[in-house]
Amino acid sequence: MQQCLLLKRVILTPRYLCPATLDTGHHLLALDSHAKKITLRWQELTMAQDFPRGTAAEISVTSNGEINDNSENGYNMDLKRSIPAGLGLSQTQITSHGVESKEGVFEASPFQADRQVAQQISGPVVLSEDPRSTAVEKFELVRRWSLNTYKCTRQILSEKLGRGSRTVDLELEAQIEILRDNKKKYEQVLKLAQTLSTQLYQMVQTQRQMGDAFADLSLKSLELHEEFGYNAETQKLIAKNGETLLGAINFFISGVNTLVNKTIEDTLVTVKQYESARIEYDAYRTDLEELNLGPRDANTLPKIEQSQQLFQAHKEKYDKMRGDVSVKLKFLEENKVKVLHNQLVLFHNAIAAYFAGNQKQLEQTLKTFHIKLKTPGVDAPSWLEEQ
Repeated sequence: MQQCLLLKRVILTPRYLCPATLDTGHHLLALDSHAKKITLRWQELTMAQDFPRGTAAEISVTSNGEINDNSENGYNMDLKRSIPAGLGLSQTQITSHGVESKEGVFEASPFQADRQVAQQISGPVVLSEDPRSTAVEKFELVRRWSLNTYKCTRQILSEKLGRGSRTVDLELEAQIEILRDNKKKYEQVLKLAQTLSTQLYQMVQTQRQMGDAFADLSLKSLELHEEFGYNAETQKLIAKNGETLLGAINFFISGVNTLVNKTIEDTLVTVKQYESARIEYDAYRTDLEELNLGPRDANTLPKIEQSQQLFQAHKEKYDKMRGDVSVKLKFLEENKVKVLHNQLVLFHNAIAAYFAGNQKQLEQTLKTFHIKLKTPGVDAPSWLEEQ
């Protein structure tokens, strides 16, 4: 019924009449007769809808259980026959004001609104996370962290004031103390080696400049040509040997620096984690001991059970960290002996060969440890050349 009314309005609207139809009265009479036919058809349909019908008679169903829309299709066919040529149903357009669309215009066709509703219903459903649960989790994390920090701080103060007891592994504590003492001594050796390298570099540069100066004077002073000449050669030879020794010392510095600032430092990081686990273990052990000394009733039993669980968890963590520290200290000792043995042999042989003036022995020492010296004035090869 609504489609018939819309079609009637569309046909009788002057803006849908082309100029050719306005010129002749014949076309106007034809349009008027078509409009009357549509009006009569609409009245017949209205009267037919007024008769009482059962629920089963309103919707016809096929044998497959699908809705039979033959009546609707027949109704659309009657409308198409009643509309004049050049004004088809597919060309009838209605401006959309209430329904959102891409172009703001949609064609008058059956079941269009139903499809739009179906598309809206079948869209994805987004479940938003409850902000209350997130806030509760964050608050719980902050509460646990604050409680753990308070207990550990109290344990540290008790140990420093001599009121609390602490768990001590005498053998492991002795190894850690030796490691820290050795690290300080290695750092001192590393600092002295760096100072020696700097001073040797300055001496080599000075000797090279003296060699150049002697060579220049040997060319300009004919009476002292030989004296300046062999002094120039001596200074250049010493400068060359100094560069070789400088390469050996820098290799020694690199090895000791890796041992001190990487290998030993990594072990000390594990030691710090072990000490933190030990403090937490002692803190929860003290809490459990205090609860066990107090009365046991319905209020304290749940607290004692919870404290026992926390104590057991921190005890397992403490035992694990103690095992990790023991393993790392063992591997560190083996690696330290191997690395320092090679570095000390290199340092001794290079220094001895340099001050003995044995150039071949000095060069052989560097070849033994696969040390390559950088030629002055020559840049390192690019990665393309290395490939």
